Amino acid sequence: MTGPVLDREKLFAARLQAARARPYLASALFALHPVEDRQVPTMAVDRHWRCYVSPAFVAATPVEELAGVWVHEVSHLLRDHHGRGDRVARARELTGPAERLRINIAADCEINDDIYGDGLRAPADVVTPAYLRLPGDQLMEEYLHEFRLGPELARLAWLDCGSGADGLERAWDLGPDGADGLTEQQRDAVRFRVAEAIRGRPGDAPQGWRRWAEEAFQPPQPWRELLGAALRAAVSSAGSGDDYSYGRPARRSASVPGTVLPSLRRRPPRVTVVIDTSGSVSDAELGAALVEVAAICRAVGGRRDLVSVLSCDAAAGRVDRLCRSEGIALIGGGGTDLRAGFAAALRARPRPDVLAVLTDGQTAWPVSRPSCRTVIGLFPRGPGRARQIEHNPEYRPASPPAWARVVVLGGG
Repeated sequence: MTGPVLDREKLFAARLQAARARPYLASALFALHPVEDRQVPTMAVDRHWRCYVSPAFVAATPVEELAGVWVHEVSHLLRDHHGRGDRVARARELTGPAERLRINIAADCEINDDIYGDGLRAPADVVTPAYLRLPGDQLMEEYLHEFRLGPELARLAWLDCGSGADGLERAWDLGPDGADGLTEQQRDAVRFRVAEAIRGRPGDAPQGWRRWAEEAFQPPQPWRELLGAALRAAVSSAGSGDDYSYGRPARRSASVPGTVLPSLRRRPPRVTVVIDTSGSVSDAELGAALVEVAAICRAVGGRRDLVSVLSCDAAAGRVDRLCRSEGIALIGGGGTDLRAGFAAALRARPRPDVLAVLTDGQTAWPVSRPSCRTVIGLFPRGPGRARQIEHNPEYRPASPPAWARVVVLGGG
């Protein structure tokens, strides 16, 4: 083995300095378990709260900068960048190491404008929103929309904060069964202590951390916000919602004298709403479903021509273009098999970009993932109600599929 031995005394002195500079993060900093690893470019974390450390990096970095790196790495874990990175990669179909690097850079932009100063020195090559000429105080998901990798970012190819920053496992990860990792309950306990420390003395923390502390243990996002996020993702995805128009000539027309080229135009996504009208869904819930249809229409800019509705119990009804919510015919009252509704929605022409399914969840689900984004809104159910409605003491509704975004209607 060549190279310097890990200077643990220097590493721990830097952690102590980080805790003194950011006392509200102290419990999180001391929960991180350092692991010496020569494969790591600098310092990196995994989702199990291990911090992989390069001995050469520690030897070459002043204590004042190492303190900032400690705060940087623990910030990735507190902000759940691994979970969020996984979700955004699936939702936007971001694959390959280049896209994971982009997620890492976007995550760095989210946290770095809250880290440095007031006792923590920024390294010369720190990635901030200002470096990318982007506004500050945004989230990772927002930054991902605003930059692409290119020659000007080639110098960041070394950047690797580990699977704790983007969700993609690394060769050095010890995994869930490795030594010294935290359980999910322990990780939640650390986040709770940090959030309580920030809320107890909010004047000591930057705005970004105060906002995180207020939201860290709140209920899930409201249904309509989640649906709006799914709609925006559908609009931004490659090949979805693109059309050409001669109403505004393309800028490239100037390079082709005498020719008018069409410009690329974005349209809101087409949405098909499948409403569960089986006997286990109450009239009040059907009324709530109509309210949600109106909200979906507003989410696509009021374009009723882009919203279609079909009712489904054990059989699918007709796919109808939305005119007004009061005129939607909700036909059903029998058993439940929403697989028929999925199939009918996907057979319709034009095909939907987003499928929104409003149901109590007491149904069989398609085995394979549909060709469009799917959001499932569940009517809330109290304990034991599913068994009572289905008149079968052995009945247990299947969980919604992992490929769908699932929220509780009226939740949050």
